[in-house]
Amino acid sequence: MELNGLAAVVTGGASGLGAATAQALAKAGCQVALLDRDLSAAQVIADDIGALAIACDIADESATEAAFATASSTHGPTRILINCAGIVDAKRIVGREGPMPLDAFKTVIDVNLNGTFNCMRLAAAQMSQAAPLDSDDARGIIINTASIAAFDGQLGQAAYSASKGGVVSLTLPAARELAAFGIRVMCIAPGIIGTPMMLGLPDAVQDELVQQSLFPKRLGKPAEFAQLALSIIQNPMLNGEVIRFDAGMRMPAPHSSK
Repeated sequence: MELNGLAAVVTGGASGLGAATAQALAKAGCQVALLDRDLSAAQVIADDIGALAIACDIADESATEAAFATASSTHGPTRILINCAGIVDAKRIVGREGPMPLDAFKTVIDVNLNGTFNCMRLAAAQMSQAAPLDSDDARGIIINTASIAAFDGQLGQAAYSASKGGVVSLTLPAARELAAFGIRVMCIAPGIIGTPMMLGLPDAVQDELVQQSLFPKRLGKPAEFAQLALSIIQNPMLNGEVIRFDAGMRMPAPHSSK
C-alpha cells in the first residue's frame, strides 16, 4: 500500500505509541488525524508533524462519530486506522476493601474494548465506501493495539487483560468480515514499552520487568512499535493476525496469590 497522501487516524495520538506512530505516518506522507482526550497534548504533536488534532473520548459514541466526520472532511475517507488509545486500572477482583467495584471493570472494558470497536466500525464504514487503492482492490487497514496481558495477565490485571483479550479475539472475525471490502485487520500485542506510563514506574520495577525479556533486555521503544505498524501496512499478506511485540517476554505466574 502506497502511504503518500492517504488519510490516517491514530487514537491515543497525544503520547507514547500513538504519538510515535502518528509521527512515522506523517513522515511517510500520510494525512494524519490525532484523536485523544487530551487535546492540548495532541495539538503539540499535531503542530510538530503537520497533523490534525481532535478532542475525542473513544468510548463516547457520538463524540467519536463527530471526530471521524471532522477527520474525513479534512483529509478524505479514512484509509488507515491505528488504535492506540487505552487505559490501565490495576485492581484485584477481591481486594482489601472487598470486591472490585463493577464500574471500575466496566470503565476499562468501555475504553479499551468498546472504544476500539467504536473506532473500527466508523473507519471500516468509510473505507468500504471508498475507491480501491491498488490492483488487489485494497481499501484500507485497521491495526489495533492489545497487550501481552491478554495472554500473560498478572495480579490486578483482570479488567485490563479481559479488555485486551477481547481486542485479540476481535482480530480474526473482523478480518474475515471486512475482507469483502478489501480491508485488512491486524493487531499488535506490545510487552513493556518505554511510554510515559512505564517510565513513571520506579527504576527497580522497570529493571525487574526487563529481566523477563529474552533479548534485547530493555524497554521497547515507541518508534519501534511505529516501525512495525508501518511494516504491517505495507505488507499486503499480513491479515487477521496478532503479533507479539515483546522481545520474547513471557510473564510468569506469581509465587503467591495473597
